[in-house]
Amino acid sequence: MDRETRALAEKHFRGLGARLPDGVCGPPGRVDFIEKPDAFSYADFFKGYLLPNVPCVFSSAFTEGWGSRKHWVTPDGKPDLDYLLRKRHGCTCCQLRSAGIQRQPQGAHAPQRVHQLLERVHPGKLFLSQGLPLPQRLAPVQPMCGSLHRDTSVEDVYSLPVYFSSDWLNEYWDAINVDDYRFIYMGPTGTWSPFHADIFRSFSWSVNICGRKKWLLFPPGQEEALRDCHGSLPYDVTSPTLLDVRLHPACARCSPPLEVTQEAGEMLFVPSGWHHQVHNLEDTISINHNWVNGCNLAPMWHFLQQELHAVQREISEWRDAMPDWHHHCQVWPGPEVIMKSCTGINYKEFYHFLKVIAERRILTLAKEMGAGTVGSVGDSRLGTQQAAFDVSRITEVLASLVANRDFQRVDTSTFSLQPEELLQQLEEVVTATAAL
Repeated sequence: MDRETRALAEKHFRGLGARLPDGVCGPPGRVDFIEKPDAFSYADFFKGYLLPNVPCVFSSAFTEGWGSRKHWVTPDGKPDLDYLLRKRHGCTCCQLRSAGIQRQPQGAHAPQRVHQLLERVHPGKLFLSQGLPLPQRLAPVQPMCGSLHRDTSVEDVYSLPVYFSSDWLNEYWDAINVDDYRFIYMGPTGTWSPFHADIFRSFSWSVNICGRKKWLLFPPGQEEALRDCHGSLPYDVTSPTLLDVRLHPACARCSPPLEVTQEAGEMLFVPSGWHHQVHNLEDTISINHNWVNGCNLAPMWHFLQQELHAVQREISEWRDAMPDWHHHCQVWPGPEVIMKSCTGINYKEFYHFLKVIAERRILTLAKEMGAGTVGSVGDSRLGTQQAAFDVSRITEVLASLVANRDFQRVDTSTFSLQPEELLQQLEEVVTATAAL
């Protein structure tokens, strides 16, 4: 990030004011196609798409050097199962789940081998290589998703595009060595993932290693018109039941989605809070990341507040009878309505997330400003201006967290650094880096 881009970003967030948490922007009439890597910089992406929170598609030229595009695909453009099963990834551990279902913390699903993933994706047809009996068959509409184990080398599979390298979510999970939000999706022709938005209102990017997909994209706020008379979002936005005004009384007010046909090798940026549904037009493998950074940190924080309030409403009848009611809302390991179970994160972990990223950015800035401190950070490719921008965004959200009544009920006595102390440090760094 350069100084001009940082100044524009900080001005942008100051100007959004109260609209920032919702991340709502005017929907574009089309999705831009970025053709040439040499003519498109990180600043171009940041100012044109990340900051305004609008989607774009990158051409296959951006991924032509990836090993997965060379080795995972047959000459006729189909998934090369022989390579995936026997030559390279047959013994790689994955976390396995049905696409479109809320991601669970590590341990929610037992690690499985890639050949098990492939067998379950399309039992008895494309992805069945050994003819093994399957104890559980998938619903025919859902592809499968695997998260490659962190120990697996990915250098020959793909390289992280610089546009998405300010990735706090995976930087944090890598730092604590617990989990990550990097996925491989596999699905045969005709499968699709249900209508949803990505976890935590994260950004996401998706590259088709082979095959074609059709995306239906709805900007933030549009999904509200699709709710049924009970307040639930649809599972399938192409279902004719949405035309029933008794079931979906507001559907007529919803604008048509942005439709994108993603070809092999192309990379789609899905902005924060955009609901989407994805259809596999051909046998498809894709690599995907969910990610968070300073541009959608406030929407993530707003989302967590909404989730906690929803939990509080669900169990409000037990407020008087349950000791430490507020504590249970965040951490009680009960039904899915409980915050930790629903989102995989509560306020305590959100603070730890902010703290880890903040300390790494402070190290970067200390080195630049001559303090003699050296640290390795996940977004070092983007430079000091990016680190300064990150600190300013963390400071704003942390100040809101510290002032939050529900967070004030969290027991912070075991924290290695008290939230108020971290906030003071960050405010001093923001002042010191204002002139950078």
